[in-house]
Amino acid sequence: MYQALYRKWRPKTFSDVVGQEHITSTLQKQVAEGRLSHAYLFTGTRGTGKTTCAKILAKAVNCEHPVNGNPCNACPSCLGIESGSFLDVVEMDAASNNGVDHVRALRDEAIYSPAQVKKRVYIVDEVHMLSTPAFNALLKILEEPPEHLMFILATTELHKVPATILSRCQRFSFRRILPRDIVARIEYVAKSEGIDLRPDGAELLARLSDGALRDALSLLDQCAANGGAIGTDAVLETLGLAGNVQTAQMMEFILHRDAKAALLLLNRLYAGGKDVSAVLGELATLSRDLLITTAAPEGGASLLSGGYDSSTMKNLLALGSSARFIQISTVLQTATAELQYSVNRRTDAELCLLRLCDETLSGDLAALSARIARLEEQMKAGAAFAASPAAKPELVPAPMSASKPAEDEVPWEEPQEEEGPPPYGEPIEPPAQEPAQEKESPAPAEPVQSAAGEDGDVFAQLMESYKNRLAPDKRAFIGMTKGRIQNDTLTVYCAQEIHKNMLDQQAVTDVLEEVTSRAVGREIKVRVVVGEPEGGEKSDPMEKLMRMGSKFDHFTIK
Repeated sequence: MYQALYRKWRPKTFSDVVGQEHITSTLQKQVAEGRLSHAYLFTGTRGTGKTTCAKILAKAVNCEHPVNGNPCNACPSCLGIESGSFLDVVEMDAASNNGVDHVRALRDEAIYSPAQVKKRVYIVDEVHMLSTPAFNALLKILEEPPEHLMFILATTELHKVPATILSRCQRFSFRRILPRDIVARIEYVAKSEGIDLRPDGAELLARLSDGALRDALSLLDQCAANGGAIGTDAVLETLGLAGNVQTAQMMEFILHRDAKAALLLLNRLYAGGKDVSAVLGELATLSRDLLITTAAPEGGASLLSGGYDSSTMKNLLALGSSARFIQISTVLQTATAELQYSVNRRTDAELCLLRLCDETLSGDLAALSARIARLEEQMKAGAAFAASPAAKPELVPAPMSASKPAEDEVPWEEPQEEEGPPPYGEPIEPPAQEPAQEKESPAPAEPVQSAAGEDGDVFAQLMESYKNRLAPDKRAFIGMTKGRIQNDTLTVYCAQEIHKNMLDQQAVTDVLEEVTSRAVGREIKVRVVVGEPEGGEKSDPMEKLMRMGSKFDHFTIK
């Protein structure tokens, strides 16, 4: 009868246990020196060796010829415990025997001396499933056990075990097995079983096992059933996973904000029988790798999943920032957690991709941070072009040139009265005024009239002059403002406090005062406030800022 690989290759001695040397060495030394406890508690995730070490410890304490703390696996005691024929070593599942009556029966029979071995050993798996009365019944015998009795408790949820039980046990925490240790073990098993396992297939199986050697052996057993060489493609085909190639391609579409391509790829994977939860899970793993690489480029290599080569990671890192990867990870974590309760998993996966491709569809702070980071990158790119003397004559800003031609191509013509003031450096003549004795005294609060028309028109027509004199990082913010000249004061209205902070600086106000004063022919003072002019139209400042920042995407080099 065929036996599963994880059962066939279960370790027989402490030396065979993979990745838990900090535990096996201690247990082996305790057995060799006879310094054994009456109760042990093994904790850790699935497939890390808790039950295996419990069985090895049960054999080691009862072995007739132990070898440096390891069982010999040849004496009648070792063979009887291994086959399960000895009733003095009992393995109990607390998930199905969690009542107080089961523990009472165990307690009643535990007081009797073992018939065939030195110590009576009870291995209680998933001990956190015991009820509160059952824990109370177990507590008494743990507190004052007979000399011949030993308890080995195992659990994956330590926080559910009462503190009164924990304080009476020696606790050993099993950690996840490293991928390189899993690769070495499954390659050894595959070679012994005559399975053609390729190195790339072994690495993928180790990554999919998530630190559990039992899972890796089970996946190897499943892939070996198809026959032939087991490489990356064979593993992906057998397990029905999207694979790292398709995952990297999907992430590239997301970072390019190409929702159409991402949805088409998801549809192709779904039609091929791929699980949408597996697709989102692999995207979450890849986004985590990208985030860790961005945050710790030097020392974070050991934290990566190892499923993607350096060239793929480098290409994807060039397309995003830390804020973008945080937003992607946050959306994927939320969508993956809610997918198990979904009525239509495919629709939820598609909505998740749409939110990933367009941050405006997500109302959380991570999405807002990603949008701001994108805008900052666009502004930096525009500033770099503007600051480069060699690149400036070669820039061709196609969308921006539609409203105003380049200054080095179209010479300036003398403006007419209805065309507004000339650019900075050419003051205009104020309109003719009647003698002071003949005109009526005007109300001081009325807006100033000029050749340019209304006071708001003056500010709008001087906008290009302002931008030419301001630093690149201030140009976008001045373009979002409105201005009114009243008496000898130019009031600049900002939509938000952050805009006011950027513009209410001495270097900015000096430029605004100088340009405006020379344009209207008299001294003007500037003040910056938050608000809207009376009767002004309100707009979404974030959307306007994003539209202005997106103009930098269209710069090209001739």
